[in-house]
Amino acid sequence: MRIAMFSTKPYDRRSFEAQPGAAPHEILFLEPRLALLTAPLAMGAEAVCVFVNDDLSAPVLEALAAEGTRLVLLRCAGFNNVDLHAAQRLGIKVARVPAYSPHAVAEFTIGLMLSLVRGIHRAYQRTRDGNFALEGLLGFDLHGKTVGVIGTGKIGAIVARILSAGFGCRVLAYDVHPDPALQAIGVTYAEPRAIAAQADILTLHCPLTPETHHVVRAETLALARPGLVVINTSRGGLVDAEAAIDALKSGQLGGLAMDVYEQEADLFFEDLSNEILTDDVIARLLTFPNVLVTGHQAFFTAEAMGAIAEVTLGNAARFAAKEALGTSEVTLAATVPRHA
Repeated sequence: MRIAMFSTKPYDRRSFEAQPGAAPHEILFLEPRLALLTAPLAMGAEAVCVFVNDDLSAPVLEALAAEGTRLVLLRCAGFNNVDLHAAQRLGIKVARVPAYSPHAVAEFTIGLMLSLVRGIHRAYQRTRDGNFALEGLLGFDLHGKTVGVIGTGKIGAIVARILSAGFGCRVLAYDVHPDPALQAIGVTYAEPRAIAAQADILTLHCPLTPETHHVVRAETLALARPGLVVINTSRGGLVDAEAAIDALKSGQLGGLAMDVYEQEADLFFEDLSNEILTDDVIARLLTFPNVLVTGHQAFFTAEAMGAIAEVTLGNAARFAAKEALGTSEVTLAATVPRHA
């Protein structure tokens, strides 16, 4: 099978070429993101392989279908960038990597949380400049704090376990499918408004759907205790960044750590250190000392990259053999919210 792989970096190529399952396929590694303008690069490819910021809207899918594409391989778990109605109409199958390494994202979430509440990232910058003062770095213990976990699928469940068993936090959770195993260790399920009103820290682990878009917005933040800390390693659109700025300025929001950003497509995964940021929202966020931004790297471990390549190539092999894609297939039924 000929596969046109968009949005590739050297690490993508290395991880895919290292897999035995790559041998039967002709993989064309392409640096540009998939968009209407770049879709012709996939001419003659039966499959396209894409990442989180590639555009799989109806016009792009129609352009791909016209040139023979019959399979979209998502090398990620999320699929909010795919028009599934258009894919179904065009007869294009969509397959994803449902779970590559939930531990990678969960552990990174805890890392962001600790760095933000203890000022580790700021201390690192200070000491490199010879500043060993502690003023301005006062943090707080996680032990005994109330943490809200929105979404207790594979990733959220691991985060909840680490916080409950590892740090002694009181964990409040919300999910459309409560997990009895988490309830058995003391995690309490509650409605989002109740969680927002009680939590010291709120961490997001749900997919981006119309129902979860801007789940953290002005109304949510107004309900919160002053000084709430928000962590987002899921999807950028879960947080209304402009509302977060207002809450940071007033002190209602005590800290924000984000590995994802709603308008990240033109920013993340690129070196823009020699350029002027034209996105005024993220530029403003970066001025706050209590904001920590990383460039969508929570998934980025050797284990996760290997799993992504293995599962993606397995999806391609099953499609080529006319076998069912199983749990990897994304259909319209998958738009029912199921948390990450």
